[in-house]
This record gives sequence, C-alpha cells and structure tokens, in this order.
Amino acid sequence: MSKTIKVALAGAGAFGIKHLDGIKNIDGVEVVSLISRDLGKTQQVADQYGIQHVSTDLADALALPEVDAVILCTPTQMHAGQTLACLRAGKHVQVEIPLADNLKGAEEVVALQKETGLVAMCGHTRRFNPSHQYVNQQITAGKFNVLQMDVQTYFFRRTNTNALGQARSWTDHLLWHHAAHTVDLFAYQANSPIVQANAVQGPIHPVLGIAMDMSIQLKAASGAICTLSLSFNNDGPLGTYFRYIGDTATYLARYDDLFTGKEEKIDVSQVAVSMNGIELQDREFFSAIKEGREPNASVAKVFACYQVLDQLEKQLNASA
Repeated sequence: MSKTIKVALAGAGAFGIKHLDGIKNIDGVEVVSLISRDLGKTQQVADQYGIQHVSTDLADALALPEVDAVILCTPTQMHAGQTLACLRAGKHVQVEIPLADNLKGAEEVVALQKETGLVAMCGHTRRFNPSHQYVNQQITAGKFNVLQMDVQTYFFRRTNTNALGQARSWTDHLLWHHAAHTVDLFAYQANSPIVQANAVQGPIHPVLGIAMDMSIQLKAASGAICTLSLSFNNDGPLGTYFRYIGDTATYLARYDDLFTGKEEKIDVSQVAVSMNGIELQDREFFSAIKEGREPNASVAKVFACYQVLDQLEKQLNASA
C-alpha cells in the first residue's frame, strides 16, 4: 500500500489531540475526518489541524469511501461497539485502551478481526514508550529478565474530569482502563502468560459508582511477579511509574523516560524514531496497514489481558 492513508479520528478530547499531534510527524498519512460529540468544539479542533470533514456521528465518517482507517479515542464504554462498526465498514481500526469494558466485547472484536483480516490494534501505549522498548530490547537480547515489577498508577479524580481537567461525559475505570496497561505490559515484558491474579478494592464512590483505590497482584508462568497500586485519590504527581527489578539491573520507567534503580538517567533517544510513545504507536498501526501484517498490540495479541481483567472483576464482585 503506497498511497496516502486517509484517517478518521473519533474523539477530539485530550487523547485525540495527542494522536493528531503525533500523526503530523508521520509521512503518508492524512486525517480527513474528525468526529466528536460537540460539533462546535470539534470544528475548532478540525480548523486547527486542517481537517475538512467534521461530524458528531461515527457512521458519517465510515460512509466516506476515501477513509481507509479509523482511530477511536472515545469513551471506554463505546470502544468495542465502535471497533466492530469500523471492521464491518471495511476500515482498519486502532482503538484506544481498553479494547472493551467486558470480556464479551473483546471476544467479539477479536473474532471479527480474524474474519475480516483487517488491521485491528489496541492502544497499549506502554509497549511503544521508548523507556519500555529499551527494557524489552534488553530482554530480547538475553541481557535482562524481569523478576518483579512494582507499579503505581495514580490520579486525582474525585470529580469526573479528564487529563486536561475538563468535565468528562463518561466515567473512567481503574480496572478496565488503567490496570489494562500494566496487566498487558507485565505479561509482555515477562514474555510469559499470567497464571495467577488477585485484587482488592476500596470503597465505591457514592457519585461516580466506581472504586477509587485498588491493589492487584500478578504472577507469570515464568515465576515473575507484579504488584500494582491504583488510585484516583492521590493528591500528588499524576501518572504511572514502573520499577523493573531483574536479575542484572533495576529500571525505573516514567512514560518515555528511563532511569536506573539509582536514579541515573538512561539515554533512550536512539531507541526509536521518536520519543513520543503515542506517535510510535500510530507509526506501528500505519506501518502494519501498509505492509499487510499483524501489528504489535493487535487485538489478538492483547486479548489475554482482558481475560485476566475479567477474572479480577469476577473476584472483586464476589468479595463485594
């Protein structure tokens, strides 16, 4: 596929804009349609990025014959249904994490992707951050093996706001969204399936209807373990911080930056063509389309993560 890939992007919020910024740096790709629920705000973003077509309905973009691929940055609860709609319309699709908010949705997407043969990828960004790519390269080269991962995912969201502090139209979720990053990354970096998973959660928020604090333990078949702490109550630095404890080194990963266990910064600028994990994720999506291959973080490759999340949800519901 040598022609320019024409893309529709759904969701002009904080994360959608991150994708638009990343795509600007990728040759042979053009965003031709922008879809979001507020037409006025959508038009403003479209004007800023030179996008000609705007709509509040994904179906309008899917009906455009020139659209080759879709990137979904929409509310979690819409992900599976919209991914299925894209595949049924014959469009390649990248859906932001999580693939679905239940196992059934994930199963349906994986089945339809296999049936259509289209590229369907999920935004498991940690696979693409230069920091985690560096660690993965050490693992692949046989220089490092994960023994333990200690991960903290902390936000301050006692009100329903997004990453820009703006009011959100939907409710985020610690398990099905934020834990998905680490559950997938742990199995990916351990190069071993998760065989044991346990979870406990704090009180349910009276307005948001979700647990605001959660603790998860994981064990891989290799023997590696992972401890994940998540909170929407943390009044401090926001984001996720990873400590890799291995047989030859300790690494601290903070998004695209990497440090030794002694806080010595590691140069990861040559790991990939960009230092932006979102851009690298998009580059993989478009390369897979052009090369006619399965991408890293394809829906099939990340499906095991959602099986673990389903097990954890059942465990949490039973204990409640």
